[in-house]
Amino acid sequence: MDRDLLERLFHRAVDAALPTHAIAANLPERPSGRTIVVGAGKASAQMAQAFETAWDAPIDDSLVVTRYGYGAQCERIEIVEAAHPVPDMAGFLAARRMLEKLSGLSPDDLVVALISGGGSALLPQPAPGLSFEDEQAVNEQLLASGAPISAMNIIRNELSAIKGGRLAAQAAPARVATLIVSDVPGDDPALVASGPTVPMSAGRSEARQLVAHYRLELPAPASAVLASEDNPSPLPNDPRLARNTHRIIASAALSLDAAAEEGQKAGLNAHILSDAIEGEARDVGAVHAAIAREIKARNRPFAMPALVLSGGETTVTIRGDGRGGRNVEFLLAFAMAIEGTEGITALAADTDGIDGAGDAGAIADGSSATRMRAAGIDPRVALANNDAYNAFKAIGGLVVTGPTGTNVNDFRAIIIR
Repeated sequence: MDRDLLERLFHRAVDAALPTHAIAANLPERPSGRTIVVGAGKASAQMAQAFETAWDAPIDDSLVVTRYGYGAQCERIEIVEAAHPVPDMAGFLAARRMLEKLSGLSPDDLVVALISGGGSALLPQPAPGLSFEDEQAVNEQLLASGAPISAMNIIRNELSAIKGGRLAAQAAPARVATLIVSDVPGDDPALVASGPTVPMSAGRSEARQLVAHYRLELPAPASAVLASEDNPSPLPNDPRLARNTHRIIASAALSLDAAAEEGQKAGLNAHILSDAIEGEARDVGAVHAAIAREIKARNRPFAMPALVLSGGETTVTIRGDGRGGRNVEFLLAFAMAIEGTEGITALAADTDGIDGAGDAGAIADGSSATRMRAAGIDPRVALANNDAYNAFKAIGGLVVTGPTGTNVNDFRAIIIR
């Protein structure tokens, strides 16, 4: 069945992004001084576990922050769990401790930074003049705004005391080696977790423009910080960061390649649209459905049996009070657009195993919307209320994995026969 094949493709994509092998192949040069391991993100505990297995030298100090329920057993690296996507006090205290651990280092010391998606919320540390509550309020507004992750992280960066390369600047003159599991379209390392060790080229001016564009009503202290030019974040040419390195060790592109190879083995003509698709989830779902219908009706632009893959990170502008996530919202719009069409089956899921407030994602075909109505759910009403999770739950369409140990964002696969 195509449902089983789609789930196999998803698990192959996740396996390709797991840190175990990627960490061992990207170890930094040993220092003559101390080694301090820090990190943040939904995959960072698994990264820490893989690092301490591969690192056959002392680890002198450590602190890695991950989402509640995403921890991993480590013997030499301290793991702390905190809230995501809205920060909590556990993350705030961990971020403060992390900054303290990186003060007073020498040029002989090495800081290994294990960074993955989700680190922005897990390392809350407001800029001078802001309270922790201000940072929480900003984060809640950003999550409901429909802004892409790149825009959100530019704004977060300018309102933080730890993001935008500030953590690496705190470690100077020590060398900082950053290993990154990327969850951002295009794999810009400065945008993953708002780049605590990798500075952005964007600054206050860009952040102000984005706030205006998305009509955000920030707390007054946050607006005051953005209006000033005090305490700017480091620029890429900052001399404090001259000895630092960063490497993308896992990404959506690599995962899509792995899924395409698996699909080819199953006899499908595999095609990757892009690993960097952004936009409103329901709109992206409608476009993908149009492509699938074109293949089904005219055997173009790809020949059947076709496998169409894409990645990136869509967004959801919150209009209702339902339970959803960007992948299930994408798929609900897709299901409505292919209703009554046989031979099309699709999966959309988040590679970290949690899509918004729900499970990993869902699977749909031409009968999904019809079956929702039979179960007493109007799919159009569910979409308007951002309640795609419950719509798919009612027909047994959810994909349930639990935390996967990695995070390279959305994975979408469509089979057309």
